Amino acid sequence: MSDLFEPLPLRHGPALRNRIMLAPLVNQQSEHDGSASKYDQDWMEQVARGGYALIQTGATYVEAGGIAYERQLGIQSEAQVAGLAGMASAIREGGALSAVQLHHAGHRANPAIGGIPAPASILTTEEVERIRDSFIAAALRAERAGFDGVSLHGAFGWILSEFLSPLLNHRTDKYGGSTENRARLTLEVIEGIRRVSGPDFQIGWRLSVERYGLRLEELREITADILDRELIDYLDLALWDSAQIVQAGAFRGRTMLSVFTSLPRRGVRVGAAGKITSARRARQMLDEGCDFVIVGRAGILRRDFPRQVAADPAYQSPKLPVTAQYLRDGGLSERFIDHLRRWPYFVNPREA
Repeated sequence: MSDLFEPLPLRHGPALRNRIMLAPLVNQQSEHDGSASKYDQDWMEQVARGGYALIQTGATYVEAGGIAYERQLGIQSEAQVAGLAGMASAIREGGALSAVQLHHAGHRANPAIGGIPAPASILTTEEVERIRDSFIAAALRAERAGFDGVSLHGAFGWILSEFLSPLLNHRTDKYGGSTENRARLTLEVIEGIRRVSGPDFQIGWRLSVERYGLRLEELREITADILDRELIDYLDLALWDSAQIVQAGAFRGRTMLSVFTSLPRRGVRVGAAGKITSARRARQMLDEGCDFVIVGRAGILRRDFPRQVAADPAYQSPKLPVTAQYLRDGGLSERFIDHLRRWPYFVNPREA
């Protein structure tokens, strides 16, 4: 297990103290106006004691109209900075680095809670630029709140992912058409944040490569350019399964992970998420070319997953589904547990 617990320098700011990050976990326990709640603070205090290298907030919307979930955390106004600062402080006191995951729901924004659906294909050029600037402004708020950096949510069909997709992006201006144009919004956000933030501020990018009309070959090309130009500090590959095999196309038969870990990365660090629930699998990921690993459900089940792995090279997460009482006993709020009930494989639906 020694490799998992070696420090990992980043291009900007402090080094990661080990190779295990906590995934950005939506938990729907903020206040209705997007402000951090006492439950958000308690969650951060719990995971801050867990031994992670870096802890991210769940998807945090950068514009009021970009909200996707009820009780989603927000960073679209100065009024939210104080609550976020408390979360950053808790993470820092626990010894981890911190990041706000910047998010806009795009065409999936929820009108029932004030969201304004913003399909990539129908936004005006001026509206796209406004959203770009909202990401950049949100990053500055994160920096003022004391976070070490931000991570851009470019996965799961949300707006940055949506612009990358030829299925969802039919634009004819500079933000649509060619691969270069569809990547432009993501690149302008990254470059804008780097331009206005401090020299130690860290930028991550969460990328998914499945569904939503995304093309693996194109995404590899875009990623290769970002890595070669060292535009980010770390790439977070959000895979449904970190061991999956590509089923079609030029990379058929290869692991999805290897398609990206085989790229020259210069000073950028590359990691992945996807059903990492054991010490053994975490170590295998490093052997398969990752610089770090990202855990989600394993971190919910045991907030101190890194400490468990350090103590036991054979550590395995509890089997799913678990009972709501198990989660309560571990310290999760009822709001968080209610959010998890959306997935019957996680919380036993037969248990009240």
